Amino acid sequence: MRAVVQNDKNRTQARTRSRSRSLARGCGAAVLASVALLSGCAGPDSGRSAPGQGGPAQARDHGGGQAAEHARLVAAARRWGLEQVPLTPPPPPAVKPKITARAGFEVDHQDDWDLPPVFTTVPTRQKVVFLTIDDGAEKDPKFLAMMRDLKIPYTAFLSNYLVKDDYAYFRKMQSHGNTLNNHTLHHPYLPGLTYEEQKDEICGMQSVMKSQFGKAPTVFRPPYGNYNQDTLVAAKACGIKYAPIWNEEVFVDHWEYREDDRRLRRGDIVLTHFRGRDDWDGTMVDDMRRFLNKVTREGYAVARLEDYL
Repeated sequence: MRAVVQNDKNRTQARTRSRSRSLARGCGAAVLASVALLSGCAGPDSGRSAPGQGGPAQARDHGGGQAAEHARLVAAARRWGLEQVPLTPPPPPAVKPKITARAGFEVDHQDDWDLPPVFTTVPTRQKVVFLTIDDGAEKDPKFLAMMRDLKIPYTAFLSNYLVKDDYAYFRKMQSHGNTLNNHTLHHPYLPGLTYEEQKDEICGMQSVMKSQFGKAPTVFRPPYGNYNQDTLVAAKACGIKYAPIWNEEVFVDHWEYREDDRRLRRGDIVLTHFRGRDDWDGTMVDDMRRFLNKVTREGYAVARLEDYL
């Protein structure tokens, strides 16, 4: 049975090390105070929504409320060391895009068995990217505060062996409007397991997600992005409908790209990990600073992945 394996150099998810100790800290307060920050918008119809939820655009407030919120975001961006206020995502699409498996990432019987598609980019004309964070090893309260303060949505893919010591941390994340998804019980190399073993890993995590977080998700990411036909058949049997992986990965001191041209695209899914100084030369706040500075500088807003599925 053919396994689809990502060509990621020296990937060991539990031992990711950064390659430089130089952390970019942004341009400082002068940029944030500039007139260019008076509007953060990814499209003509965009409006800021609840943290991590997308949602319909809110009516424009021509009074003090809008100005006060803008001032709050400018202050928050300065406080967290960003170059600019992150751009506001547009409302979720009224008609969801059709998600299909990326070319070359299909397995046998992908379509006729209606297996969950593996994809790296969501088809959209909106200038948005999607932030996804894997495993759950690092539980940094400053990260939660930063993302809530800036109203940045993200999707977490959790492995039970790393989150079971502090489910409350992820419940708090969920209470901020962010989605928690399945990343297996123990983060194994799935193509090396039998069908039943793979099903135990995926369905077992579904049970944990339901008991600890109130809902079994329909979105699953195979560890390391590696899978075979059995993986997707098992995932479907466990209630999974989508299996997104990623098109870029951000670390605390650099980016890595799937595409040769090394650029972001509309609808790209960006990966990072729950990591801290034990594995990186920096913190999750440093990692998010690098991520947000780049996507904002290039005119992208961060949207909620589940709003497009």
